[in-house]
Amino acid sequence: MSNQILVFLLDTILGLFSLALLLRFYFQLLRVPYYNPVSQFLIAVTDFIVRPARRIIPGWAGIDLSTLMLAWLLECIVVTSVYVMQGYDFEVNIMTSSGVIGLLAIVEIIKTTLYIILLMIIVQAVLSWVNPNSPLAPLLDSFTRPFLAIFRKHIPPIANVDLSPLFVLILIQVLLMLVAGVHMEIAAMLL
Repeated sequence: MSNQILVFLLDTILGLFSLALLLRFYFQLLRVPYYNPVSQFLIAVTDFIVRPARRIIPGWAGIDLSTLMLAWLLECIVVTSVYVMQGYDFEVNIMTSSGVIGLLAIVEIIKTTLYIILLMIIVQAVLSWVNPNSPLAPLLDSFTRPFLAIFRKHIPPIANVDLSPLFVLILIQVLLMLVAGVHMEIAAMLL
């Protein structure tokens, strides 16, 4: 019982911090406006660890690799702690276990990224109906534009209704199914 509580707390706290790091990374990558409350919050929450990490892990081609690596390391810690609490013995084959944990953390990053995009598109669609002039609208538009643009090129609006979010959501659901299958195959390597 206490192991389940500890796993829940670790997964929640480190998972939320990893989410904040991923959002910061994607906001920088997709050039989301810097001066909005969400961006400022993410910077304030993560700056204490990102700034020192930038001295060790440099950026590459304008991409903030330190923030992404920190999110991956946190996911590695979460995955490792879950397996340790479940009684998995890493000493049997430490090299294979480390590689599998690293791969599982990458899968978790991909899954979280897909959920972020999914949620942003849903919130943007709802806000466009309820309050299109919301302060969140520019942030959501900056974030979702690259994903929606792929479908907007090929699918014109029908009766002035943009169907590209629907196709992106369907694609994300398919990708989430594929990621779940990959996760199961990688996790089976630990058994």
